[in-house]
Amino acid sequence: MNQLLIGLMGALLATNQPQAVSNLIQQNAGLSVNLPEANDPADKELEQLMAGDDAAMAEVDKWIRDNNAFTAQGAGESKAELNARIMARLDIVRKNYQDFVRRHPDFAPGYLAYASFLNNIGDEDAAKVQNEKALQLDPKNPAAWNNLGNYYGEYGPITNAFIYFAKAIELDHTEPVYYQNLAVMVYLYRTDAKSFYHLDEQQVFDKSLALYRQAMRLDPDNFPLATEYAENYYAIRPLRTNDALAAWTNTLQIAHNDIEREGVYIHLARVKMLAGRYAEARTQLDAVTNGMYSDLKGIVEHAITERESEATHSAAGGISTNDSGFSTNRFTAPTNTLPP
Repeated sequence: MNQLLIGLMGALLATNQPQAVSNLIQQNAGLSVNLPEANDPADKELEQLMAGDDAAMAEVDKWIRDNNAFTAQGAGESKAELNARIMARLDIVRKNYQDFVRRHPDFAPGYLAYASFLNNIGDEDAAKVQNEKALQLDPKNPAAWNNLGNYYGEYGPITNAFIYFAKAIELDHTEPVYYQNLAVMVYLYRTDAKSFYHLDEQQVFDKSLALYRQAMRLDPDNFPLATEYAENYYAIRPLRTNDALAAWTNTLQIAHNDIEREGVYIHLARVKMLAGRYAEARTQLDAVTNGMYSDLKGIVEHAITERESEATHSAAGGISTNDSGFSTNRFTAPTNTLPP
């Protein structure tokens, strides 16, 4: 089964389905297809083809959900049977794209759309070929540069990802996802970024955070983006307490519901704990009442107690604690534990 469908099935079987599906979407996001105005037959045909692509994906998604429900009741078809039905449905879409690019060999958006479909079904190498064809036809198309940046970000070389995302930004200063994608690469591959940009580690963090801020200026109400930006402060030593608190406060202001708000409260408590502001951290945790956060809340409460005890012993001449803080190995707070 292709990677997207394996991911979908895993997400739909997960305990926290909305979050699992959200994480899957984020992992497969970032590919872009910019269609021109539908003023000629090729434009209109591609628009219809992409609509059919979306409909097929929605149909497959429904099949998976329905089969999960039937399986839970002791019915449903086997994974092999479902997989065969899915692949047959998607093969129709693939052949439609192949036919389109054969008939319109000089139409770059067609290759971009085909590449997006291939990436969504897990055929990244084939998608790369189609994106490269699109780029050859239209070197000033930022979507093609961005899509290839995604490929190099996953398969390397990483420096190509830096180059391609930067080119996408150069060609379109208004698309937030291009800034976010480059910010992610710089943050995740700090060693490569240090060498490529001739920066030290703190400067690499600064570069990544600046790219995130530009993305947020272009998309100020994007809660997952603001969350991702704020989470990155956990890796910076020494902790930039004021900046981290400001980032989480901004995230809190654009939260859409109580679930998102209470998730941010946990982060605010954690940052205040890391800064030694234990009373404030406990007060922050008091605002968390949703049962879905009970485990995380308990972890943070326990960590606060431990740190307070260590601080007391240290002040009394006992053994001092390591300043490395509340290890992310003990508490992983990124998006896999909080709502989108």
